[in-house]
Amino acid sequence: MRLSVLDQSPVISGLGARRAIEETLALARRAEELGYHRYWLAEHHAIAALADPCPEVLLARLGAETKRLRVGTGGVLLPYYSAFRVAETFRMLEALYPGRVDLGVGRAPGGSQRTAHAVGGGMLPDARDFPQQVWQLREHFHGSLPDDHPFKRVRLQPEVDTAPQIWLLGSSDYSGALAAELGLSFAFAHFINPHGGEAVTQAYRKNFRGKEGPNVIVCTFAICAESEADAERLAAPIDLRRLHMALDIDSPMPTEEEALRHKYSQEEKRYVTGQRARAVIGDAARCRRELTEMAARYEADEMMVLTITGDYASRARSYELLSEAMR
Repeated sequence: MRLSVLDQSPVISGLGARRAIEETLALARRAEELGYHRYWLAEHHAIAALADPCPEVLLARLGAETKRLRVGTGGVLLPYYSAFRVAETFRMLEALYPGRVDLGVGRAPGGSQRTAHAVGGGMLPDARDFPQQVWQLREHFHGSLPDDHPFKRVRLQPEVDTAPQIWLLGSSDYSGALAAELGLSFAFAHFINPHGGEAVTQAYRKNFRGKEGPNVIVCTFAICAESEADAERLAAPIDLRRLHMALDIDSPMPTEEEALRHKYSQEEKRYVTGQRARAVIGDAARCRRELTEMAARYEADEMMVLTITGDYASRARSYELLSEAMR
């Protein structure tokens, strides 16, 4: 089973965004050494805990830092942009790193409503156009727009003989159904919605209309450590981060020390415990078992792992332990 990485470029309390970006590049280099298959960058806006609002820019550097690793986005928030402009950007990336580029697209706003207005130039992105945008992306890359389409004769540059692989991202049956209809690869976000995804991926496979066959990635949050106790300790910052999100507290990722100082009320404890279904947390044996079982339930071709802890060294070590365990 292939194993891949999703990186949100977390900003850890006291360290700042520049360090977060440096650590993304360092982790990508290490992931390649460890044999991970692909490395995706996420798009988020105006969130203190995450440093990457423009994954396509960071991706240009990421490709130069690696040689074999597939690199891509998980994902570009397509309703903000024109399909043609995104196609140009990723055709350029494909020219730089031929055969290695993934274009993962999603329809979520990636921030608050106020932020969505700002990113959209004063207008909210209209997700109703999303299916048409995804279709246009596919046709632009293949040069197969209908003759009567207004953009048929617009030249897509740079003109190279390969194209990025398009992935549709989602956490509901909507995205799975659209990916099946358009014959695109599909990535399900278990780390966002841990309930009902198996039915979504099964329906995607059943209804797939493409020529090359369905392709499923499942992305989960994971923390792997030397022992169960160490894993629980490392999970404390993400527990507190999820509570902050629920309370609309916009702050960087807590360190382990900050997280362990927090005194949870009973209601808060129930909340963070309920969020654990999004994650695989434990030692190497447990993570291997749970990731393998998850892949089987989803009929996944590949598992993608998102790991955030209260320090960058333990995050990197988690990926090392996972690589060893899954090998």
